Amino acid sequence: MSLLNRFSRRARADDRLAQVRAGVAGKVVAITGGARGIGFEIAGQVLAAGGRVALGDIDVDAVGKAAADLGVDGIPLDVTDSASFEAFLDTVEERLGPVDVLINNAGIMPVGSFLEYDEALIRRTVEIDLIGVILGTRAAGRRMVARGRGQVLNIASVAGRLAAPGLSVYNGAKSGVIEFSETADAELMGRGVRVSTVLPSFTNTGLIDGLQTNAMVRSVDTDVVAREVLASIASPRVRVTAPRSLGWVDANPAMPIGFKRRMSRLTKTDTMFLHADQSARAEYSARIGQGSSDAE
Repeated sequence: MSLLNRFSRRARADDRLAQVRAGVAGKVVAITGGARGIGFEIAGQVLAAGGRVALGDIDVDAVGKAAADLGVDGIPLDVTDSASFEAFLDTVEERLGPVDVLINNAGIMPVGSFLEYDEALIRRTVEIDLIGVILGTRAAGRRMVARGRGQVLNIASVAGRLAAPGLSVYNGAKSGVIEFSETADAELMGRGVRVSTVLPSFTNTGLIDGLQTNAMVRSVDTDVVAREVLASIASPRVRVTAPRSLGWVDANPAMPIGFKRRMSRLTKTDTMFLHADQSARAEYSARIGQGSSDAE
């Protein structure tokens, strides 16, 4: 590549960054599951772009610390409780003003044999990963429609497009988020409200503790996901993967079953989530409810 081409590519990248920052600056952004991981990273990047941030999380101590670290508001939130969601949004509006963007990021990812899943954990996963997203979208959507503007951005997963043994309940919940969000966007965009979805690859947070990824199933850092979130705020779209190179997953549901099963064996995703190192995963498992009922 010539020196001129390198400078041209850098200039285009700088232009895109400037456009994203301009699209985020000044906006009030409320983030669920903001105490750690992807939510915390998104918050930092929104602040760096000139936005205003409020964090919500069920872990009161963790959200208080995260908020103090960033110098923002941290507010207790149980995404499975509509009254808690309304109180969260009320508090954000009182402190920062009307919410321009709600990011439904809270989620949990249990792994292991479906037949051995505890019923309480099954219900908890669906309630946090899917019902919480629906409740949050409704709560924020009502307020935004009344003002004629706003955006809800839901964090799904490429797992919502790729069936993986050991992730059955998570797969189902995230698939639901993808289709719900597209439908909600079609219903609300004519009233000034967009509903977007970001589908991260497996991300370097507690969700993948004890899992062995490989060269064909690589995890990404939280900043990769956060960058796509900010780009989707600046220029709303229905759906995007993080990284974008995984955009092909949208075609996966239409692929022949035999082909998908062969690819699953090739990438080892047919067994990867069935044989996690449970000792390495113990802290995360306890936090999401396998050993505790009060953590996201």
